[in-house]
Amino acid sequence: MSELFRDPVAFVPLMTLIGLFVGSFLNVVIHRLPKMMEQEWATQAAELRGEPAPATERFNLATPRSRCPHCAHPISAIENIPVVSYLILRGRCRHCSAPISQRYPVVEALTAALSGYAAWHFGFGLATAGALLFLWAMVALTFIDLDTQLLPDDITLPLIWAGLAFNLASTFTDLPAAVIGAMAGYLALWLVFWGFKLATGKEGMGYGDFKLLGAIGAWLGWQMLPLTILLSSIVGAVVGVGLIAFARHGRNVPIPFGPYLAAAGVIALFWGEAISQRYLGSF
Repeated sequence: MSELFRDPVAFVPLMTLIGLFVGSFLNVVIHRLPKMMEQEWATQAAELRGEPAPATERFNLATPRSRCPHCAHPISAIENIPVVSYLILRGRCRHCSAPISQRYPVVEALTAALSGYAAWHFGFGLATAGALLFLWAMVALTFIDLDTQLLPDDITLPLIWAGLAFNLASTFTDLPAAVIGAMAGYLALWLVFWGFKLATGKEGMGYGDFKLLGAIGAWLGWQMLPLTILLSSIVGAVVGVGLIAFARHGRNVPIPFGPYLAAAGVIALFWGEAISQRYLGSF
């Protein structure tokens, strides 16, 4: 069986297929985790005020069953096949014909593509297992941040520890580099945050961004942090200017930075060493 997995002809399509179904689950996480956090905050606030917790239906990643947000039609298994169901239904609810967000097949296809590429890039072994966890977390964090400007601790903090755990075996970098990367990643943006706040009186980013960069450092080592910060800043600046110039995005409207950190982390995972060597070699 292990020989079958070592064959890229079988291993890459298998991981792509698994990624497709994981992408379907990530859609649930992206939609429900922020709502679960809001319910938890409301409960905590009520407790602090000495009031009973607000009455809400049971809501988590498994309950209630997925349903159409327009007509509450329960989504059957046949309607929940990643990408395929969306194409068959032509992007509309089978019951009320309301449009289904294109976000769902995009997340599924993106997760599948990244999973398949990770399998091809790293081959069968611990590195692929780690890369898949890293990539799936990056996808979830990207779309949650785009929707809510939140980077949940439920993902970022376990991601830091997972990166350190994988690097006990020097999967992506040695353990000292991973530990320094986690600390330096957090502190780098923490210093930027406080420098900006002291200079302008405004908060330029959230604490979730610190934790995300710390997680990237824990997975890839401190050596990848300069490249990650550079890439995320360039992409963020280009997108931000584009939104202001072409989409009439107000200058005072915050733009989430997490997606750019995540994209830079993915680039660093696959090509960071090659980019760094070519950049340093140019000098």
